[in-house]
Amino acid sequence: MSKTVELVVTRTINAPQELVFEAFAQKEHLKHWWGPAGWEMEVVKLDFHPGGICHFRLQADGNVMWSKFVYREISAPEKVVYVSSFADEEGNINRGPFSETWPLEVLNTLTFSEQDGKTLLSLHAVPLSASEEEVATFSSMNEGMQQGFGAAFDQLEQYLAAKQ
Repeated sequence: MSKTVELVVTRTINAPQELVFEAFAQKEHLKHWWGPAGWEMEVVKLDFHPGGICHFRLQADGNVMWSKFVYREISAPEKVVYVSSFADEEGNINRGPFSETWPLEVLNTLTFSEQDGKTLLSLHAVPLSASEEEVATFSSMNEGMQQGFGAAFDQLEQYLAAKQ
């Protein structure tokens, strides 16, 4: 049995907890900041409740990636637990476009806590039901995921700063 590898990304966002939480919960917000810099997000479906899904497309320079989240737990405005996967246009789970050994599913836990009008945002992600090889791939991409989520959280902060 392999050792589980966890990705942890934390960020203090200069915005109230409720607003940061809403940025993850509402299509009107999410489409403005989620994803790699320079990529456009189209949210096809967003049912933000346990058992619901968010199915979306990211697009840039002729490249298209489909993904989906399946929400497991939502405790507004403190916590969201969801399983993320790459997908096709119909929402069927696919391998990541960058690796044949990327885990099919990743369990993500977001927590939100407010201090002095700012929000401490924390993401914890682990491969779900992954093989040894998938866990190793996930682990080997930790630095890239840190940078990717860091850039997305930069976009979130910029977006929210413009909303206040």
